[in-house]
Amino acid sequence: MTAEHQGKVALITGASRGIGRTLALDLASQGATVVVNYRTNAALADEVVAEAKARGGDGIAVGADVENPEEIVRLFDAVADTYGRLDFFINNAAAAAFKRILDLKTHHLDRSYAMNVRPFVLGAQEAVKLMDKGGRIVAVSSYGSLRGFATYAALGSYKAAVESFIRYMAVEFADYGINVNGVNGGLIDSDSLEYFYSIPGMAAMESVLKAIPLGRPGTVQDMANAIEFLLSDKSAYITGQTIVVDGGLTVAAPPYWHDTTEPLGVPPRPTRG
Repeated sequence: MTAEHQGKVALITGASRGIGRTLALDLASQGATVVVNYRTNAALADEVVAEAKARGGDGIAVGADVENPEEIVRLFDAVADTYGRLDFFINNAAAAAFKRILDLKTHHLDRSYAMNVRPFVLGAQEAVKLMDKGGRIVAVSSYGSLRGFATYAALGSYKAAVESFIRYMAVEFADYGINVNGVNGGLIDSDSLEYFYSIPGMAAMESVLKAIPLGRPGTVQDMANAIEFLLSDKSAYITGQTIVVDGGLTVAAPPYWHDTTEPLGVPPRPTRG
């Protein structure tokens, strides 16, 4: 790995597992210091920090429930007290109720907002205060912000709000030298995906996988790669954008090519001669 992020300080919410963990270790491998936020599993977070140090980086684990505004402030206080500044803020933690719209109660809506929109906005406010030399803010979104599907209304709608905030932040924070972008994931092979498709009555995951042009679910590494690109110098002129990482899922539509028969269907790849 390179040392592209040598000396950078990155705060990643929900970094004890999944996308956050993978990103934290990738950044550490490139010399970054990672602040590994977790809600309850301190042991997992400590493992991430230990591996980050083994890879040549550094870091600390900070327990904070981002659903609680006071704990968000405490999380950034820990960054300020330990490092005095921040280069990257990655809003990754998420949670919501997966229910039909007619079954959503007030507390479902309130918690979905408190876990997805509010931490991003409050976290960005705190991050800006520590980015005295500019920086990068990246939010993790999902394809439910672009398409409607079963039980995802609460999370998908709030992720759409996050993507709107990305655009507004990009314009407002540009004078501070801060780029703000998002990464929108499709079907990403993770614990969250397994949980979603285990909901009683949910369609089989295989039926959705058939609609992905690249023919497979994404990986947490696919997502981490896109986020790392937005943190790198290669993306210096990109702000206010949300990159979709979904294997083509959101651009495919019925009738799908895999459902066609002769004389249609995608032929073998042509060759010269």
